[in-house]
Amino acid sequence: MEREKKKDRRYNLLGFSGSAALVALAVSLVISAVNAHTRKRKRRDLAGSKVRVNLSAPEILQLANSIISKSKAVHDAVGSVPLDKATFANVVLPLAELEAQQFPLVQSCIFPKLVSTSEEVRKASAEAEQRIDAHLLMCSISQREDVYRVLKTFIARGEWMSPEANRYVQCLIRDFEWNGLNLTSTKREEVQRLRSQIYDLSVLYVRNICDDSNFLLFSETELVGLPPEFLQSLDKAENGKFKVYLRSCHAIPVLELCKIGKTRRTVAVAYGKRGGEANLSVLKSLIQLRHKLARLLSYSNYADYAVAPRMAKSSSKVFEFLEDISVSLNDLAARELDLLKDLKWKEEGQLPFGNEDLLYYMKRVEEQHLDLDFGALKQYFPINLVLPGIFKIFQDLFGLRFEEIADIEVWHSDVHAFSVFDLSSSELLGYFYLDIHPREGKYGHTCVVALQNGSLSSNGARQIPIALLISQCQKEIDDHPGLLRFPEVVNLFHEFGHVVQHICNRASFARFSGLRLDPDFLEIPAQVFENWCYESFSLKLISGFHQLDITKPIEDRMCESLKRWRSSFSALKLKQEILYCLFDQIIHSTEDVDMVKLLRDLHPKVMLGLPMLEGTNPASCFPRSAVGYDATCYNRIWSEVFAADIFASKFPGGLLNQYIGMQFRKKVLALGGSKDPIDVLSDFLGREPSIQAFIESKAQSSV
Repeated sequence: MEREKKKDRRYNLLGFSGSAALVALAVSLVISAVNAHTRKRKRRDLAGSKVRVNLSAPEILQLANSIISKSKAVHDAVGSVPLDKATFANVVLPLAELEAQQFPLVQSCIFPKLVSTSEEVRKASAEAEQRIDAHLLMCSISQREDVYRVLKTFIARGEWMSPEANRYVQCLIRDFEWNGLNLTSTKREEVQRLRSQIYDLSVLYVRNICDDSNFLLFSETELVGLPPEFLQSLDKAENGKFKVYLRSCHAIPVLELCKIGKTRRTVAVAYGKRGGEANLSVLKSLIQLRHKLARLLSYSNYADYAVAPRMAKSSSKVFEFLEDISVSLNDLAARELDLLKDLKWKEEGQLPFGNEDLLYYMKRVEEQHLDLDFGALKQYFPINLVLPGIFKIFQDLFGLRFEEIADIEVWHSDVHAFSVFDLSSSELLGYFYLDIHPREGKYGHTCVVALQNGSLSSNGARQIPIALLISQCQKEIDDHPGLLRFPEVVNLFHEFGHVVQHICNRASFARFSGLRLDPDFLEIPAQVFENWCYESFSLKLISGFHQLDITKPIEDRMCESLKRWRSSFSALKLKQEILYCLFDQIIHSTEDVDMVKLLRDLHPKVMLGLPMLEGTNPASCFPRSAVGYDATCYNRIWSEVFAADIFASKFPGGLLNQYIGMQFRKKVLALGGSKDPIDVLSDFLGREPSIQAFIESKAQSSV
């Protein structure tokens, strides 16, 4: 009976919070999984969707082969166009329409590996992805010189094109030349050889990290401060000591919570050289090969090659950006570091402050100054309140309306599909799927997958975008609500921002739609949206105390503590990240760098005199420089800086101003990649983007 009363209070709250129709549909997430089992009608497909769900393993592989065959036919047709007959209609348009038509089919082959309950289907999906990737790689690198030649001839003829069409053609040419199609066949073969060597070394680097099974042994007295449940999770050696493996899940808790400075230092040094000297050698070889590749492709160094197609444009611009921010943060970072040093002096005496102390004393200061219990905070974020609240915020801000679609073909009973309409015109803008509960075989993190990109065909028909949000939120079962930790709330909010970003895109070319954007630009909108996770009024929309009164939202003091927690030691944390980014830029813009010496010299310059932790290995400290973010580690800071400028200048006080929200939707989200990102942001802001708002936001720290 008590549980029924709680349910009644919850529904009343949702009705009271406004947008009743939307919220009622969102609340139906709680019960529709049960209803799904009782529906007997034939499930229908989404109108306008080319995405195919529930394909069998053979169907996936058959579709992949069909995609490759169709792609080859179109490229063959374009490549065979006589050079004196090359036009937009017979060269550019077929490539653009192939991209728009095939993207949802490609995704139909690939996304099952993330969500299918069938191991056979997941394996077929992974195999299909490899086949399609190999074909696309050959199209862009070695086997389509004919298409590249026709495109170059078409451009030289000077046929008029719209600005977006011209940008599309330039992107095609850039992709070909970025992969060496403008080189001789001998040099193209060298490009292929270098890429293959870089790939093999990257795999070796990752294997060296993953295969490092070394551990450290500590007695219980050497691990004072670690919670009992953490100690219970550790393996023990024959002598009864605890095994701390060189994994983040072990190292980070020790560095944050262990009261014994010697233990922290031992763990920090060992964690900072995992992979051993072997990986330092691997990283040196990787850097050398990358520089060779860049020179072969007519770039002075690898950093310029990696940054050229991005918003930043050049390595020198990245250096300027990072150094400007670093210098601007010096005073605040110095005050934060002094605070930590003072606390260590009080707790441990005259021992010098080192890198191994940063996480621990940051945590100690936060515990002393912030009235914030994340365990208690979790009680305010049941998924059945968070999700409708997020829906309402995005609806109100961007003039949207979400409607759940019944009896739709999905791949699991937990999955829900929604239509997205423009609130004023009722125009259908797109669809999104929610697959937010864990199950065996499913991808284990939160992400957004673009299933179909928006585009405008030659006959004027618009293909609407479709997105999939994958997450791991616990279900509400009986008296056990699906509660979210606050970082999970922020992550869900961020990723749903990518869903809205994808749906609101109105670019004509699929290449510029959805999430296929300049990586320096892609995260900016979602970073803007994250800010509302720290505003009191929006936190109240997505919260309710599930244990006693679901209508009781999070308290003001908790909202204020969350805001302070977000900015606590923000300057020092950012200086650490800038250190990594500068290291990354230097090794990728300069040849024959002594990386150990570089880190030893760079560390105290950036970190206000704090020396490098002796014995650590740069190849272990900066894994992103080796694999995944080579020469582009700056990307996260870049996005956060421009997002802070937008939020501070256009949404002062965090207000949900729908007029400004609609401007953002039309001037930023709708354009996608169809214009240069700097021009897009400058047009929205009425000036060039600035780092000042970001610096001021960091200075709000009260710790």
